[in-house]
Amino acid sequence: MRLVLSLAASSLLLGLAQLPARATSCSEQIGTIERRLDSAGAVHVAGLPEGHAIRRSNSPKALTEAPTSAPSDAGMVSTAARISDARHLITRAIQEDGQGHQRACEDTMTEAKGMIGALP
Repeated sequence: MRLVLSLAASSLLLGLAQLPARATSCSEQIGTIERRLDSAGAVHVAGLPEGHAIRRSNSPKALTEAPTSAPSDAGMVSTAARISDARHLITRAIQEDGQGHQRACEDTMTEAKGMIGALP
């Protein structure tokens, strides 16, 4: 009996304790793509939206300068309109992630990544 009460009290206290919020894989993707859309390559294609700043990448894989050759897939060429569409998709993904619709958020992010294409 004492064990049951102890377990019940522990469960209650654990339920009341505030646990730190964990980032979902979708929210991590959103952050990555937002940084990509605020990169020098995206600004080169679409300009810098009001309220945004160019973000520097700390990635060891980041290019130091834009490639001079065109992407091998013409459908992957970035345009200002496609980047704008991707920004709208990211807004939708943020809402889906906030509502707990993980799969929908991931699907929206996949679509956004395709819209961005190959940035210089």
